Amino acid sequence: MSTGKINVSVENIFPLIKKFLYSDHEIFLRELISNATDATTKLKHLINIGEAKVEYGNPMIEVKIDKDAKTISIKDQGLGMTAEEVEKYINQVAFSGAEEFLEKYKDSAKDAGIIGHFGLGFYSAFMVADKVEIFTKSYKDEPAVHWICDGSPEFTLEETDKSDRGTEILLHIAEDSTEFLDDFKIRELLLKYNRFNQIPIKFGTKTETLPLPEGAAEDAKPETIEVDDIINNPNPAWTKNPSELTDEDYKKFYSELYPMQFEDPLFHIHLNVDYPFNLTGILFFPKLSNSLNIEKDKIQLYQNQVFVTDEVKGIVPDFLMLLRGVIDSPDIPLNVSRSYLQADGAVKKISSYITKKVADKMVELIRNNREDYEQKWNDIKVVIEYGMVTEDKFYEKSDKFMLYPTTDGKYLLWDELIENIKDKQTDKNGKTVILYASNTDLQDSYIQTAKAKGYEVLLMDSPLVPHLIQKLESTKDKVTFARVDADNINKLIEKDEPVIAKLNDGEKENLKKSIEEAINSQTYTVQLEDLDSNDAPFSITQPEFMRRMKDMQQMGAPSMFGNFPEMYNLVVNANSDLASDILKTDNSDSKNAKIQQALDLAKLSQNLLKGKDLTDFIKRSFEQLK
Repeated sequence: MSTGKINVSVENIFPLIKKFLYSDHEIFLRELISNATDATTKLKHLINIGEAKVEYGNPMIEVKIDKDAKTISIKDQGLGMTAEEVEKYINQVAFSGAEEFLEKYKDSAKDAGIIGHFGLGFYSAFMVADKVEIFTKSYKDEPAVHWICDGSPEFTLEETDKSDRGTEILLHIAEDSTEFLDDFKIRELLLKYNRFNQIPIKFGTKTETLPLPEGAAEDAKPETIEVDDIINNPNPAWTKNPSELTDEDYKKFYSELYPMQFEDPLFHIHLNVDYPFNLTGILFFPKLSNSLNIEKDKIQLYQNQVFVTDEVKGIVPDFLMLLRGVIDSPDIPLNVSRSYLQADGAVKKISSYITKKVADKMVELIRNNREDYEQKWNDIKVVIEYGMVTEDKFYEKSDKFMLYPTTDGKYLLWDELIENIKDKQTDKNGKTVILYASNTDLQDSYIQTAKAKGYEVLLMDSPLVPHLIQKLESTKDKVTFARVDADNINKLIEKDEPVIAKLNDGEKENLKKSIEEAINSQTYTVQLEDLDSNDAPFSITQPEFMRRMKDMQQMGAPSMFGNFPEMYNLVVNANSDLASDILKTDNSDSKNAKIQQALDLAKLSQNLLKGKDLTDFIKRSFEQLK
C-alpha cells in the first residue's frame, strides 16, 4: 500500500473557476461585495472586543465604473490586509479567511454576520476580468500593498502609498464581458443581490432638492445638492424585533420587496429562531382566491442579507410557495457557488419550523379576531387547503383554523360543523353526511331541496376540494362527503323511513324502457326513484366517485382507470304527475316529445344543454307556445 498527496495543477484552476464554479458570471459582483461586507463586519467585531484600536466611523462600500479605462472598482473601509495576509488569503486558492475568523472567534463572532465560507469568492472576479488589482491597507500599523494578477498563476505584490484603511478591488474588464461596464446593468445586479446588504453601498450620486426655508418668497426656487446614492437598505424589516415594527412598517417593506404589487398583503408572519438553527424572515399572505399559481421569485432566500436564490423548494413547503416574503438563514446548506440548496437534515428542520409557525399564526388570527379572519377566508383558503393535503403536521392542527363556509354565509370550524349537522345528517348506517356545493348558481335547485329538509350545505369551490375531501374522509371517523347534486337527496342521506310508491313494479319497468328508448344515450343511466310528488320529475346527477376522479384528473393527478367518460344519472321521480302522464301516453311521438323536453329541462338546470341540443330545445319550446 502507498500513500501520498494529490497534486492540483494551478495553471488549470482559473479556467475551471471561470467556466464552471458559478452558474452566472454576474455573480462576481455579489461575491466581491460580500467580501467587502465581511471585511467591514470583521473590523466592527474586533473593535467591539478591543482587539482593534481604531475608529469604526460610518463605513460604506463604493462601486465605481470607469468606461474609458474599462474598469470596475469595489472599495471598502474594512480591516484591510497586510502583505502577509494577502499571501495567505489571496494567493492560497480556497483558503477561507471568513472560516478562519469564525473559528478563531467562535465564541464571540457567531452572530457577526460573516458571509464567506469557501474562500473562492474573490476568484469569481476572473470570470469577467482579464486582470485584477488589489490596493489594501490594514487597520494594523503596516504598509499598504498592491497585488496584481492577470489570471495566470503569476502575480506581483509590492508596497504602495494608499493611506486610507480598507481594500479596493480593481477589475480590468475582459472584452467578452463589457456588458458589465453599463451603469444600468451594475445597478440592476446590486439591487438583485445586495439590496439589503448589511453595509451601505454607494453607487454614484443623486440630486436631492432641499426644502424652502420659512418665509421664502413665492417665486423662490429650492436649492439642490448632490449626495451619495446609497442603493441598499442595510436594516430591512426582517432583521428587527417584531415589537419594533407596526403594521404600516410591514406594508412598507412589502412594497419595497414587490414594488409592482399594488394590493396590501392580508397579514404577515415574522420568523425568528436561533435554536437549533438561525433563521429570520417575514412571510406575507397576498390575496390568492382560488389561484394555485406557484411561481418563482415570490419568496426570496437570503444568507446574512445577501440574496441567494428565489428557488426555495425544500426550504419552504410546497403549499407556502403561494406566499411572498423573505427567509434569511446562515445555516442553510448551499453549494460552493451559493446558488443551489443542498439537502440535509437542517433543511427539513427549517421546513418543519416554518410550517409550525404558519399553523400557529392561523390559530392566533382566528382566536384574536374571528370576524376579520372570516372576511379574509376566501383569499387564504387555498393555502390552508393545500397545506392540509400535503403536510401532515399542518393537517393535524387544522381543526383549529380551517373554516367550512356554508351556502348561507356562515363559517364553521370542524367541531362546530359536526355539532350542527350530526342529528339531521346522520344516515341509517350511522355515518354523518356532509353535503356541499361547488357552484351555488348552477346547483341552486339541489341546494334548495336539501335546505327544505333542514340540511346544511357547505360551499366548497376550490380546485383542491377533491383531494381535501379524500383526506378528511380517510382521517375522520364515520364521516362522508357528498356533493349536493351527486344524487337524489334521499339517496345522499338515506334514512329508515317508509317510501310510498304510486307505480307498481310493472309500470316502473315500462316507464324506464320508454325513457331509455327515447333518449337513446349511453351518457345517461336512467334511475326511477319514489320521491315526493312535488320534487322535480327529471333531474340529472353525477356519481360522487366519478366526478371526484374527473376533478382530480383535471388537477393533474394520475389515474389507474384512464380518462373518465362523461357519465350522468337521469333520476326520474316515479311519483311525479309527469311520470304518470308519460306512462298513459299511447302516441309514441307525443311520449318521446315529453321525455325529450323533460330531459332538456333537467340538462338545462345543470348547464349541460349546449350547441345544437340547446338550439332545438329553444325552437321546440317556442313551438309549444303557439
